[in-house]
Amino acid sequence: MSDRTDDPAHLVGERPDLRADCGRCAGLCCVAPAFTASADFAMDKPAGQPCRNLLADFRCSIHDSLRERGFAGCAVFDCFGAGQQVTQVTFGGRDWRESPEIATSMFTVFAVMRQLRELLWHLTEARTLLPACPLSDELDRARERTERLTGADPDELAAFDATAYRQEIGPLLTRVSEVVRAEVRDSAPDRKGADLIEANLQGADLRGTGLRGAYLLGADLRGANLCKADLLGADLRVADLRGAFLAESIFLTQPQLDAANGDAATTIPSSLTRPRHWSASVTPAGSATARRRRRRR
Repeated sequence: MSDRTDDPAHLVGERPDLRADCGRCAGLCCVAPAFTASADFAMDKPAGQPCRNLLADFRCSIHDSLRERGFAGCAVFDCFGAGQQVTQVTFGGRDWRESPEIATSMFTVFAVMRQLRELLWHLTEARTLLPACPLSDELDRARERTERLTGADPDELAAFDATAYRQEIGPLLTRVSEVVRAEVRDSAPDRKGADLIEANLQGADLRGTGLRGAYLLGADLRGANLCKADLLGADLRVADLRGAFLAESIFLTQPQLDAANGDAATTIPSSLTRPRHWSASVTPAGSATARRRRRRR
């Protein structure tokens, strides 16, 4: 293996590059996708039409009050750096306003690029989780291949089947998950895709549990121990994470945290940011369940 991929610490340092840099984007997330009036969006917006809140300089006019103005869906969106990649690299700094002839292609490519960049986030994390094991070389190859794909030209990206590619890489991430989860439990439970909507999991011992794609909408996870739990694709919308231990969970992303509720006692991975809407104090429920969780560790 090369020196670059032999150093997991180097990969950790690269992960900030997989975050959105809105100042280098052309407001793609405010134009390309469609919005449907709901609890997440205060209006309908067809795909390819600019949001009414998008300014001429591609900034959002209500960025600091999205939730209060009915745009929670925007507040939890993360393109993993796809916006600046498409704007600055794929299209060489051009934008859909000054060059309307590229608009359709740009919006199509943005949707593909977001999937590739999110996959890069997970592959990078997987490599840091397993710095030296039989899967390391395979992870390096998958990551390098994905990076190359993000540098393809607009026509190649527009024709690329990103969904099929994610399904191709999925089994590799599953194998990583199995190895990591076995570190805390010899036979870690797998609740992949489980319906846990509004489930009472307060104080639950979920160490090493496979929760990939699980439906945890509104679930009570106060004080739950999610050490090494696989949360890839888990739906955490309005889940109560007060006092929960998430610092060592795996494949958790910023949008998942942003969609949930937590407090000062909730621990999160160092690669992620504590959501602004979370309570800055420790709630009584979160504090008590967090103490019980720590006693079990």
